[in-house]
Amino acid sequence: MNLEEGKRLLAIKERIVASFNSSNWEEIGLLTGTTDLIRGHSRLLRSLDWGDADYAGNVIEVLTNAHRENPEITTQIENYLDEHFGEEGFYVSSKVKEKKITFSPDVFEVPPLTVQEDLVSVMMPFDAAFYAVYEAIQSAVAAVDQQCRRADDIWEESVVVQDIFNLIFRSSIVVVDFTGKNPNVMYETGIAHTLGKQVVPITQSIDHVPFDLRHHRSLIYHPNSEGLAKLTESLTSRLRNLMT
Repeated sequence: MNLEEGKRLLAIKERIVASFNSSNWEEIGLLTGTTDLIRGHSRLLRSLDWGDADYAGNVIEVLTNAHRENPEITTQIENYLDEHFGEEGFYVSSKVKEKKITFSPDVFEVPPLTVQEDLVSVMMPFDAAFYAVYEAIQSAVAAVDQQCRRADDIWEESVVVQDIFNLIFRSSIVVVDFTGKNPNVMYETGIAHTLGKQVVPITQSIDHVPFDLRHHRSLIYHPNSEGLAKLTESLTSRLRNLMT
């Protein structure tokens, strides 16, 4: 399999994860003669039904095996996707859902990017008082072998908010620090929730968490050395749970 075929299968995988339910897989099996391959996979349909984290990997495994048996199957699957779900759209949510919405934002441009499964982004005030906090978060992310990025780590666009949107768009998990009720963080949290990201709230005080979001559990931390060490420990545990 060459590079272009690999990219093609990855694009199909994203569309399937975004759209398919078990009935769609049954239809694909009948249309392409791959029913035995689909039903015979030990995890594909089960991971779909239970929303398991390994579903996307199972999809790419089935697609790869089908392509190796007959490359024409790949075209047949693409045609099925175009007919039933349209040709446009990205799947950037960390959750597998049967219901979905499609929207075209006016303020941002949708970037030609895919989700990086190992990327954790951090939304927090850009203030010297938070340097040690960011270091504690970086330590937690490194402990689970993920990449950690903050908006001020990048400069790819002429408009700052587009860099922020791009970073959230391609992240699998977003850590947000509500400390100080920073309006930018509130705005960025709304973007992350809309894009279906796994959002991990942290704060120095529960009073800083917006009322509408207090039903989500937040990691409360103290900004001293002992408190930041505990933040690293708690955040490491939370990230590890989200990844399994």
